[in-house]
Amino acid sequence: MASDTKIEYEFGGPFGAAAITLGLPVLLYFFAFACNDVAGCPVPSLLSPRTLSWEKLRSEIGWPKGGVRDLGSWEVTGVVLGYYFFSMILWKVLPAQEVLGTQLVQNGRPLKYRLNGKHTHHDHRSVLAGADIPLQAFSSTLVHFAVCAVGTYLQGADFIVWTYITDNYIQMLTANVLIAYALSIFVYINSFSVKTNYPNSDLRELAAGGHTGNLIYDFYIGRELNPRVNLPFFGEVDIKTWCEMRPGLTGWILIDLAFIAKQYRTYGYISDSIAFTTVAQAFYVLDGQYLESGIMTMIDITSDGLGFMLSFGDLVWVPFLYSTQCRYLSVYPVHLGWNGVAAMCFVFALGLYIFRAANSQKNVFRTKPNDPSVAGLSYIQTKRGTRLLTAGWWGMSRHINYFGDWLQASPFSMPTGVAGYIVLPAGSVAAASHSYKMLDGRELVQGEAKGWGIFFTYFYVLYFATLLMHRERRDDVMCSKKYGEDWEKYKRMVRWRILPWVY
Repeated sequence: MASDTKIEYEFGGPFGAAAITLGLPVLLYFFAFACNDVAGCPVPSLLSPRTLSWEKLRSEIGWPKGGVRDLGSWEVTGVVLGYYFFSMILWKVLPAQEVLGTQLVQNGRPLKYRLNGKHTHHDHRSVLAGADIPLQAFSSTLVHFAVCAVGTYLQGADFIVWTYITDNYIQMLTANVLIAYALSIFVYINSFSVKTNYPNSDLRELAAGGHTGNLIYDFYIGRELNPRVNLPFFGEVDIKTWCEMRPGLTGWILIDLAFIAKQYRTYGYISDSIAFTTVAQAFYVLDGQYLESGIMTMIDITSDGLGFMLSFGDLVWVPFLYSTQCRYLSVYPVHLGWNGVAAMCFVFALGLYIFRAANSQKNVFRTKPNDPSVAGLSYIQTKRGTRLLTAGWWGMSRHINYFGDWLQASPFSMPTGVAGYIVLPAGSVAAASHSYKMLDGRELVQGEAKGWGIFFTYFYVLYFATLLMHRERRDDVMCSKKYGEDWEKYKRMVRWRILPWVY
């Protein structure tokens, strides 16, 4: 980056990037150990910090006998890599359709994407151009599910995929963490081979905010916008889009299903809470994969380079954090009842409706401005020649779709209720009138842990709200640069950022 260009950092700059890069894996290990089926969620020692000792804590969290070296396993790492390889095989062999992207800044050529999901006819001016990229995420996930369905039919809850995931959860987490770090290192080093002359002929570019010259920050945020590799048999692979829609999202639901099987092995039944949570999350994933062309307008694809932020987010954060609720419910099987399930369905459906209706209205306004549904809506004509909608859903807030997205995701955590439990050994007399008894004789009560488990099961909701607010702020900065005075005029007309009268 030129010395006379002002460097604009995000995420707290180099210090924040370093803290996130080192801290997020630690946080996920904390989630895995401190909320478990050995002693409780959270483990009792954390509720009594004055008597906290490593020896006691180690027994409660199920710390591996071999210590740190047993956090990983060569065998499990090989199995995880096999899962990635199988996903890549499906990426190669499943059919796809081709659509045009937008023009690269330095090359000016529209390139092709091969999409397996439904093409939603986005405005190509906002679509990132890349290589000829197959994105068969939806059908790939269905193949994974079909294989597991056959295995479950033959072996029930003891199907090897389900038992392997739950028995080796920590080692799988470690394997994916190492893969994310390795991928981040590779794309960072490889990004220095990008030609920055204008125009260049290799269809590669650096991300606008990813080449500050600070190693730590650039490693985290991502230097190259759309890194690709050429592999034998597979051909050219766009790494970012492949990671965004495939192994992590599919893995998220596979982990959920593994914990459903675990609950059945533990109690002999499947609770309505874990069933609803898995169905809602599976719908969220499959819906996104089916409408996968929508990814092309996301800031992850259009603006961000591929660094640790996206690599870790796609491969580790999504499958292991987002499945926390099902992991919790597999041990503490909350029963919602029909009224509870109906309430969860209502919140989910309302969020989905707002999200879909808002995005659909914007898409129709951009592509079919004379359509009766948008023809009478007010807008601002910008000096760039584009129009900013100031009525309908988009007159309520600048990102009302973000609120819908958050609202439909909030029922992921709600079924856990006022979370927290303590595991009592077999033969104990339950300390409360209501408890859950495992098939091995152990009992679960909430006791003094009641409410403290919320940190684990509702963390996702708080994180997602923070993510969307941060994303809105980033979008605001970019639009301010893009539209100038027109954007300021727009903000005066549409005051609220995401949620009307609140934020």
